[in-house]
Amino acid sequence: KGQRPYHDVAFQPGDALYFGPETRGLPSHVLEALPPTHRLRIPMRPDSRSLNLSNAVAVVVYEAWRQLQFYGAK
Repeated sequence: KGQRPYHDVAFQPGDALYFGPETRGLPSHVLEALPPTHRLRIPMRPDSRSLNLSNAVAVVVYEAWRQLQFYGAK
C-alpha cells in the first residue's frame, strides 16, 4: 500500500498511473517494481471502506490534470 498522499506529488506530462481493484490492490509483482515513493494513497477515515475503483481513478486523475493546468481542456 502507498504511504505518500496523492496530493503531495508533482505530476508531470507522461506520468503513468496504475490502479488495482479495491478488494486487493495491485499484484505484489507490480508493487515490488515500484519504488515506495511512487506508491500513492488517497487519505480516508479509518472506519471507512475503500473507494470503488472508478472514484479513486477520478480523484487522482483530476488532481494530476489540475496540476497540469487542465492541459487540453476547452
